[in-house]
Amino acid sequence: VAHAGPADPAENAGDHGGEAGSKVRRLHIAYVITQSDSIGGASIHVRDLASAMLEEGNQVEVLVGGNGPFCEMLREREVRVISVPHLVREINPLWDFRAYKEIKGILEKLRPDIVHAHSSKAGVLGRYAAFNLGIPSLFTAHGFSFTEGIHPVKRQFYKWVERAAAKKGNGIIAVSEYDRQLAIREKVCSPSQIVTIHNGIPDIPPKLRADPARQPPRLVMVARFDKQKNHKLLLDALAELRELDWHLELIGDGPLKKEMEAHANLLGLKERVSFPGLCNDVAARLAKCQLFLLISNWEGLPLTIIEAMRAGLPVVCSDVGGCRELVEDGNNGWLLPKQNKKEKLSFFLANSINNPLIRILFGNRSRKIFENQLKITVMLNKTRSCYSKLINI
Repeated sequence: VAHAGPADPAENAGDHGGEAGSKVRRLHIAYVITQSDSIGGASIHVRDLASAMLEEGNQVEVLVGGNGPFCEMLREREVRVISVPHLVREINPLWDFRAYKEIKGILEKLRPDIVHAHSSKAGVLGRYAAFNLGIPSLFTAHGFSFTEGIHPVKRQFYKWVERAAAKKGNGIIAVSEYDRQLAIREKVCSPSQIVTIHNGIPDIPPKLRADPARQPPRLVMVARFDKQKNHKLLLDALAELRELDWHLELIGDGPLKKEMEAHANLLGLKERVSFPGLCNDVAARLAKCQLFLLISNWEGLPLTIIEAMRAGLPVVCSDVGGCRELVEDGNNGWLLPKQNKKEKLSFFLANSINNPLIRILFGNRSRKIFENQLKITVMLNKTRSCYSKLINI
């Protein structure tokens, strides 16, 4: 993939759409992603990308570990799903080798034009399998495993793995310029091997737009309860604001969910915080909220923030990964410093809760940034361009 600088949302936004798009050669694309049992940003990205490519007349399959709810989401959009039984998130040399053999066997039968891998484990195994079959491959990094916030020993290991895998693939797509620069700085690949394409998502009807002015404000965070996120810090910060009128909704599932429920009870916030679990109506829930939150230890380019901006919500998030490429501090939200200080977070939250006019202003700016930069058509055009360069069409 030849890099021509950071992805410019306005660049060639309509070059491949409509009539011009119909002249493009139909492709056979095999997407590979690790997990089907949980729905995250990478899953939504693959769902939208695969279904859009299918609608354009391309042949599409998605190879995925297991047969969880993600598979049903794809089937609802008539995307063909192929389960890879031994493809799991955790590192397991025996299972990983079996998963590699399964992926290679499937690809050998399919013989796609392109293998497009997503998520760390699938990114490695998918590129190796494609390389050994002589099939061109791309890898989209939805946040590298050697980013800030990861344990130093693990960071070194993941850097070594990614450097080796990069030599087997034909290019890397970073979903944020932060990740592109990180990969170059850590010598995972050369600048010519990696391009930035920001995530993009479909728009929503006006009825799903939020009203940031409503009082009392409803706060929402959509995130998996895992070590990557920092629900505890958020709860601790809100515990300092008991005298204010607010309600928090923590959407998602994960291994730390029960621990966070217990922590909310310990802080005396049981009646102020709800834990609805994994939801299929996130867009409708965002429409009922007035402030979006994402407190994290590390990130790529979070789709949940883009969904919130699409709804016209102000955002308070940690200044990690590519978050600052979405949230401009003091313009459409607040960026929490990497030290994740409780006092600073409480200040941002109090400011947002007490000032509906700020929420309106920031929310309107979020919506404008989405409209200008983050719609799915921009992402599709740039991805399609990468495919064309990969197979010289």
